[in-house]
Amino acid sequence: MGNTRLKPLWLKIATRLFGLILLLTALFFIIEGGKLLSLGGSGYFFISGIVLLVSSLQLFRLKASGAVLYLLFALGTLVWAVMEVGFVFWPLISRLMFPAGLAIVAFLLLPSLRQPQATRRISIASYLLALVTIVGFIAAFAGMFQPHDPVAFQGEPKPLVAVSKQAPLTNWDNYGNTAGGSRFVAADQITRDNVQHLKPVWTFHTGDIPLSPDGNGAEDQQTPLQVGDKIFLCTPHNNVIAVDADSGKALWKAEIDAKSSVWMRCRGLAYFDATHALPHPDLPGSSQPLAVNSADIANCPRRILMNTIDGRLIALNADNGQFCEGFGDHGTVNLLTGMGNAPDPQYVLTSAPTLAGTTVVVGGRISDNVSTDMPGGVLRGFDVLTGALRWAFDPGNPNPNATLQPGQHYVRSTPNSWAPMSYDPQSNTVFMPMGSSSVDIWGANRTPLDHKYGASILAVDANTGKEKWVYQTVHNDLWDFDIPMQPSLIDFKTPAGENRPAVVVGTKAGQIYVLDRLTGQPLTKVENVKVKRGNIPGEQYSDTQPRSVGMPQIGAQTLKESDMWGATPFDQLICRVNFKSMRYEGLYTAPGTDKSLSFPGSLGGMNWGSLSTDPNNHLIFVNDMRLGLWQQLIKADPNASTAANTGGEAVNTGMGAVPMKGAPYSVNKNRFMSPLGIPCQAPPFGTLSAIDMTTQKILWQVPLGTVQDTGPMGIKMGMKMPIGMPSLGGSLATQGGLVFIAGTQDYYLRAFDSSTGKEVWKARLPVGSQGGPISYVSPKTGKQYILISAGGARQSPDRGDYVIAYALN
Repeated sequence: MGNTRLKPLWLKIATRLFGLILLLTALFFIIEGGKLLSLGGSGYFFISGIVLLVSSLQLFRLKASGAVLYLLFALGTLVWAVMEVGFVFWPLISRLMFPAGLAIVAFLLLPSLRQPQATRRISIASYLLALVTIVGFIAAFAGMFQPHDPVAFQGEPKPLVAVSKQAPLTNWDNYGNTAGGSRFVAADQITRDNVQHLKPVWTFHTGDIPLSPDGNGAEDQQTPLQVGDKIFLCTPHNNVIAVDADSGKALWKAEIDAKSSVWMRCRGLAYFDATHALPHPDLPGSSQPLAVNSADIANCPRRILMNTIDGRLIALNADNGQFCEGFGDHGTVNLLTGMGNAPDPQYVLTSAPTLAGTTVVVGGRISDNVSTDMPGGVLRGFDVLTGALRWAFDPGNPNPNATLQPGQHYVRSTPNSWAPMSYDPQSNTVFMPMGSSSVDIWGANRTPLDHKYGASILAVDANTGKEKWVYQTVHNDLWDFDIPMQPSLIDFKTPAGENRPAVVVGTKAGQIYVLDRLTGQPLTKVENVKVKRGNIPGEQYSDTQPRSVGMPQIGAQTLKESDMWGATPFDQLICRVNFKSMRYEGLYTAPGTDKSLSFPGSLGGMNWGSLSTDPNNHLIFVNDMRLGLWQQLIKADPNASTAANTGGEAVNTGMGAVPMKGAPYSVNKNRFMSPLGIPCQAPPFGTLSAIDMTTQKILWQVPLGTVQDTGPMGIKMGMKMPIGMPSLGGSLATQGGLVFIAGTQDYYLRAFDSSTGKEVWKARLPVGSQGGPISYVSPKTGKQYILISAGGARQSPDRGDYVIAYALN
């Protein structure tokens, strides 16, 4: 009895191989679990390591007690996992799949290890338990391919609302469809009931394939325009193309071929038709849009306006693609005028210009964390026909509308507005999302005006650029929490039942603000919460920071050790150790000379894709990403080179110090990822949410995107697990009860039932997309189309130049 020489060879090999796996696991758990325990973390891993070590030694001796001890460990792990995270799917998967797989082996080995003393009853029980575990394992694996909604829809779907004959869809002639960024189309030919019949009907190739996937090179992030029977496209190098809306046939192309050393992209265009009547604002205190000189109209009555990555504002004839000769210098305005020293790529323009009555308004992106001496974030309004400067708003000047004198330049290193703006025709007001001054995460040199305008929404008169109001969302922003998206204009019903014109905007910090359009005051509750200071001498810390508690805060939870996640217990343990090794005090953890965690990080939260709206059902739709960022300020080396930082997005993901010339510190930062390149906190890593603006509650929230075209260490998994992934790009809502969105790391355009959040259709794209979908109805055929641009997802090697239109069969 118990004589190892009586054991068959297969059993000796299998048992000792099992023991070796447990031994390696035990050593890892003891070493890393000991670190975690020393940091004040969970003792589970260290204790488990001791148990597994004893189990492995017994298995090397071919003792049944080794398998029994492992099974007791697995049972204890089950109890621990449920106590730590409850019955939440993805956290349980991370904790249980690996030990459950080994438990199957232990159950199968146990009867043979107990022979000949094992009874038939024990053997049957062991095999049955193995079978049960196998069934559970298979069920759990199958569950990985089902969506696990963070907020499940409850109730009855809302009925579809027919399109009013008084308000049919006309054109998608603004970046966000309407000047107020609705991203909603009043068209119901394609509905949630027939969308399964949607098929691609034409594909166009722009000929401008983006160059690199890391954010430093070219990327296709466009939202096209549609006016009448034409679609207007722009490419990463600012080429503009018009194609037929029904066939995709090219009509004309303007070869601009703009270049920058980093950050080449065009997110959108503006359109102006001088033959159309101007809006007549009717809200209190509103000015009327400035009239244009009729003599300037004949040259180019319908025009496309685009700002470029190399600092130009261009006007093209929408009928033929020729430069509008009467605009600026033969169709071009030099936006570097008045900027002072602004070498490439310190000042680039990527978001669409904003048409505000007869004024075209532009901001600009200032490269992050390059230097304390950078171009300013001046905002400017130009005559849409002549290109003449009508006004400037210089946020660093006590008189922001002061006329720039010869030889002067706008104040440097001031807060800028790089994201899309919006315009309210009812009040002739431009709403500007503002970023921070240079540099992002050190602010000891900031001025009172930097503090006033940083990370705020700024409202100005479209005719004059005069400030109407400003509302700040972060005080002394040290996290790169720029307002990243177009403010959307909605009608908001207050708890008292009063309808108020409102501005709604999401932030990188996971907050959603609803502001009175006339005063800028919050219409939902905002609390100023106390936050801890960092340890940087001279820093102008704010002791409080706002949180928009009257609206859902999406992806902005305060992380705990139990929120750490991994594809296996091993990378989960590393994430736990790293988490406990960092200083983390929740949202607004101040950066310091120690390593600290910012969650969500500077990529979001929410980003430039912006919100879409459903005015009929008073819903907004929000897509978010949940990526933490660790950072550490390091005393600057005066002899260090500053050439490494060019202002591209890769510095937000690359290891090593990022010099901030002129600041007393450089910054070391990276995404908070596991060794497998997976975000350290539990999924989802990105969602799509519907928010009922009547109740200010999440109606539904679903994971957005799968790991089919991505995976650990950049290896494509090829599996359609809807874990929910970070997304870049916006959504489109329709009166057919649908929300369309691409923007994910897998290569799909999806449609969700806007009432319930159920995915009702998806189409495989040739490459990923960072573009915003649009919808339009052809004036020739009456057919409704869905259009998307696909040039490649962020962090994906696959690139393309596709524009694809879909319609019902």
